[in-house]
Amino acid sequence: MSVLAAIGVIALLVFVHESGHFLAARLQGIHVNRFSIGFGPILWKYQGPETEYAVRAIPLGGFVGFPDDDPDSEIPPQDPNLLKNRPILDRAIVISAGVIANLVFAYLVFVVQFASVGIPQSFTPEPGILIPQVVSESSPAAQAGIESGDVILSANGTDYGTDESAVKLFVDLIQTNPNQSIDLTIERDGQILDLTVTPELSPDNTAVIGVQLQRNGEFEYRRANNVFEVFTLAAREFQDMLLQTVQGFAMLITNFSQMAGQVAGPVKIVEQGAGLAASNAATLFPFTAIISINLAIINILPLPALDGGQLAFLLVEALRGKPLPDRVQENVMQTGLVLLLGLGVFLIVRDTSQLAIFQELLQ
Repeated sequence: MSVLAAIGVIALLVFVHESGHFLAARLQGIHVNRFSIGFGPILWKYQGPETEYAVRAIPLGGFVGFPDDDPDSEIPPQDPNLLKNRPILDRAIVISAGVIANLVFAYLVFVVQFASVGIPQSFTPEPGILIPQVVSESSPAAQAGIESGDVILSANGTDYGTDESAVKLFVDLIQTNPNQSIDLTIERDGQILDLTVTPELSPDNTAVIGVQLQRNGEFEYRRANNVFEVFTLAAREFQDMLLQTVQGFAMLITNFSQMAGQVAGPVKIVEQGAGLAASNAATLFPFTAIISINLAIINILPLPALDGGQLAFLLVEALRGKPLPDRVQENVMQTGLVLLLGLGVFLIVRDTSQLAIFQELLQ
């Protein structure tokens, strides 16, 4: 059920993204002939007066189709309501609407979280340091056998109780022991395990093991005092997450060779979401928001076959006073699509091969 919940989140975000494109077009009177969630074989479809709505077998993407390039379309090529015949601003609104929809949706997710789950009020600490997430399968922590959800009870003989300084003490231990082994006592699902991890130097010359850390314990929540508190806290949380995500993409671009191992494909994202859903369903709220923000930022990048690539074509058209030749645009978009599909297949194969169940089959 947790896996289905994670897949459902991704499908929902795809729906939100494509709905942004669809609504931006229809509200401007632009013809749309296809709205599809997923790729591959059609599982269900409905033919409306103008648009075919479909759900396909692979829920890891989607598309909005326009009759501009449909050879079977009966709409005259000179129709002013074809997307290609609209002014640059109208087309830019349609192309960027998917990104805007994902950002707005991420904010609304936080609104729903604070309105339904409540506002964090107090924290009941428990012994140890919680590892909510292992950053990547190539990190020192993953190589040592550490998993998301583990609780570090002690390191090098030092017990970590409920003191709020436990996380800082462990971080200091990591940073002062680059390339030196650290003995850990881990609690996992009620079992005590002894593991050894060796911190490695990151691109900024800081020793890391590749995990997120937080105090172990449970939050208690209260109802919001008023609707303004909900919207204010949601805005603050959205802003912080957006800033962190942008910084993460900047680090990926500037230190690609060092950060490439942390790029996750759909299989890894589903695995992480399933783990969060299994441990605490409420964590699906921030999981949904951060994936929605990531989807928005990825799509706005000026790369072929992405929304940002199409916006780049519009910018060139605005500067030249006329669009690039169709042949040039088609070649660039097809090349970008092949590269993106190749990257997607690579990430799926890599992440699938690193799943615990797959590793057990190889042993």
